[in-house]
Parts: sequence; C-alpha cells; structure tokens
Amino acid sequence: MATKKTVSKSKVFQVIRDGIVFELQAEPEGGYTISVPSLPGCISYGKTFEEAMEMIKDAMEGWLAIAREQDVPIPEQFEAIEHSANKY
Repeated sequence: MATKKTVSKSKVFQVIRDGIVFELQAEPEGGYTISVPSLPGCISYGKTFEEAMEMIKDAMEGWLAIAREQDVPIPEQFEAIEHSANKY
C-alpha cells in the first residue's frame, strides 16, 4: 500500500514599508527568511520578525552599494537611499 507524504509549505507574507515590498517566509526550524523582490538576490534571515526586518537593512545597503559600483540600474524607490540609511 502506498502512503502519502505530507509536505508542509511555509507561507510567504509581504510587509510594505515606505513603498518597498519585503517578503518574509517562516522557516520550519524557526526564524524568518526575508527578501526584497525588487532587488534580486537581496536576502537575509532573522530569528524573529523584528530581527529579520533589521537584518535586511544591511543586505539592502550592500546590494545598493555594489549596484552603484557596477552601474546596475537601481529601482526608482531606492535611488534616494544612501549607504547609511536606517529607516526600514
């Protein structure tokens, strides 16, 4: 007799702050993976929602710094963000 294997899917939810969409996914082992869909590859992790939101700031700053160095187009909503921005 065949058995069904149940696969648990983590829900992804979005948080929008100052016009920037953040996607969070609860991880099975705990914590949250967080990404910024409009900045491909900009991803981080935090043990709590608050920590994940804090950790993504650093990832965003790094992404934007490299994009500026390499003349990669920056989405409009990020153009005014300076390297030391800490408002998210």
